[in-house]
Amino acid sequence: MLWGDVVTQVLIPGSALVGIGFALLQWLLVSRVKVSEDVNGYHDSLIENEDQEDGVDQLDAVIKCSEIQNAIAVGATSFLFTEYKYLSIFVGAFGAIIFLFLGSVKGFSTESEPCTYNPGNLCKPALANAVFSTVAFLLGAVTSVLSGFLGMKIATYANARTTLEARKGVGKAFIVAFRSGAVMGFLLAANGLLVLYVSINLFKIYYGDDWEGLYESITGYGLGGSSMALFGRVGGGIYTKAADVGADLVGKVEKNIPEDDPRNPAVIADNVGDNVGDIAGMGSDLFGSYAESSCAALFVASISSFGTSHDYSAMSYPLIISSMGIVICLITTLFATDLSEIKHVSEIEPSLKRQLLISTVLMTAGIAMVSFFALPTEFTMYNFGTDKVVKNWHLFFCVATGLWAGLVIGYTTEYYTSNAYSPVQDVADSCRTGAATNVIFGLALGYKSVIVPIFAIAIAIFVSFSLAAMYGIAMAALGMLSTIATGLAIDAYGPISDNAGGIAEMAGMSHKIRERTDALDAAGNTTAAIGKGFAIGSAALVSLALFGAFVSRAGITIVDVLTPKVFIGLIVGAMLPYWFSAMTMKSVGSAALKMVEEVRRQFNTIPGLMEGTAKPDYANCVKISTDASLREMIPPGALVMLTPLVAGTLFGVETLAGVLAGSLVSGVQVAISASNTGGAWDNAKKYIEAGASEHARTLGPKGSDAHKAAVIGDTIGDPLKDTSGPSLNILIKLMAVESLVFAPFFAAHGGLLFKLF
Repeated sequence: MLWGDVVTQVLIPGSALVGIGFALLQWLLVSRVKVSEDVNGYHDSLIENEDQEDGVDQLDAVIKCSEIQNAIAVGATSFLFTEYKYLSIFVGAFGAIIFLFLGSVKGFSTESEPCTYNPGNLCKPALANAVFSTVAFLLGAVTSVLSGFLGMKIATYANARTTLEARKGVGKAFIVAFRSGAVMGFLLAANGLLVLYVSINLFKIYYGDDWEGLYESITGYGLGGSSMALFGRVGGGIYTKAADVGADLVGKVEKNIPEDDPRNPAVIADNVGDNVGDIAGMGSDLFGSYAESSCAALFVASISSFGTSHDYSAMSYPLIISSMGIVICLITTLFATDLSEIKHVSEIEPSLKRQLLISTVLMTAGIAMVSFFALPTEFTMYNFGTDKVVKNWHLFFCVATGLWAGLVIGYTTEYYTSNAYSPVQDVADSCRTGAATNVIFGLALGYKSVIVPIFAIAIAIFVSFSLAAMYGIAMAALGMLSTIATGLAIDAYGPISDNAGGIAEMAGMSHKIRERTDALDAAGNTTAAIGKGFAIGSAALVSLALFGAFVSRAGITIVDVLTPKVFIGLIVGAMLPYWFSAMTMKSVGSAALKMVEEVRRQFNTIPGLMEGTAKPDYANCVKISTDASLREMIPPGALVMLTPLVAGTLFGVETLAGVLAGSLVSGVQVAISASNTGGAWDNAKKYIEAGASEHARTLGPKGSDAHKAAVIGDTIGDPLKDTSGPSLNILIKLMAVESLVFAPFFAAHGGLLFKLF
């Protein structure tokens, strides 16, 4: 090993601060586009003579943009504040549960005790683990909330700016949307790394040489991050899809008016939903994945030769990988914003996909360098009672395998959800014979799209486990998430572009501007699907690594699926993703039902609304979405949070191990198929609407029977791709990390029912 502890201590916080600085720079560049009612500001800085809009009042359109952006920002902020108010009660209550359960393991003793993995040494008391796990949980929850909230603020700040820049050209609008996404990506990656680094160093003041206790308590950080992500994803997903489905069913299908038409009462709620679901929810989700994979890798490493020999640089290898990722993503971002310019709409999607490829190639070289400099040539992993000698180049292959598996999953997702390829075009073609065939083709596509990602995950698991046991799998997961800043920038770009299109439509801008924002949105749709693919793939690896850590911490030597205790857990665990999906989809359905009734009521009772001479009551639709999402997010959240507690306490660690394995195996399949089915239906509809090819023109235009069938498919797919599918990856991660945090309690007191009988 060539790096000393001092280099590591400087590199990790230094990279995080560079990431935060770069995010602020991108925000400053975006803020140069002014959104105000200053006529001169607009005419001087935004409008080029050759791009004047015929028949559109320039100033009026600009003022409307400002008003709409403000309405969306106020709606999103109001919803998140209300949601976080409820979640603060949950955080306090669950923090108390963590403290009570873990403190009771040794009867709230303050005496030092023999270490779990080194019985010859004395470690800190169980009460310390209870206190510090609770603190880590609170830190993870706050960081997750902050990640989602900051993402939402920058998205609502950038949407109208993207619309206004579209008047200069599609390239200018693309740069604003992408830079805004980069602000979120870098803030989240850097904040997550910095808070984790600072927490470890503060905890170390108390724990000293007890690294086993230190890294066990730090797993609470991942639990806090993911529990907030679950409610953010489910609540935001229900909000956005209730509004979207309500707006589409009445507006497009019944009234035959365009998407985002200002006459539609649900249109503001729909645009607010893009920010609270796709931005705030996704931000919290990927932060949760990052926090959990880091915690899993650190915990497994702490019970290896790294931990026993107190090798700080080697121990911090997961954090150094994330630090390198921030630097690599910074370089990659420059390729999209500064080193190449988009001049035509056809260049948007390739530019975004290049970001994935460039970051993966550069990161591979970065991983090789970090593995060579930060790790000893050889070390030992203690795995399920057997020692495994691992070399530093083994870990390079583990991380690189996860990284490239992520790229394979991303490109496969793109193939099945982009309307540039035959799968989605076949779905669009099936709309000729109605909504039923569209639904059949879409479901078939979703099921088929699972094949390649599952093989990619399986290969990553086999390679990484063979080389470095459970630590290898944890590092493969971190490898997949190492380019999280770029992944999030691409992902956040989608909802920002979607909002920009909505604002252009509502502000009454020219057809040319709307064409540009539609092109940005169509590319964003595909990249959003890629982001969900990454999130699900990394969740599979993260939960497997956490599962291994749980099995090790709970003292299970082997998980035998032929024993009744394990098998009942396995079959119940496999059922949970279906139960969870049923809850979330029904929640969207019941909320959408209220929305449809409200939109119909307004069209029927407000004179002049359809003619455009009267204004709809947007606020009432926002209220329906807010109330429904806050009410409906509680049952699915309770199912996920209570399952490990009930299974571990009543049935014991073997049954809980079965539950975790079952939910992982079925959850990944259901999540991928749901997300890709919904994405394909959405882009099939956009394919018909755009009419960019001869085939698409035979199916269109908007309002044709084929288009109406495509809208119905898209409406069915909305809760699949934006609520149930993305939330499932949190289900499998969250149950695993919760089981790991509570493992000492389950090992000591679990299995009450089996003890009685």
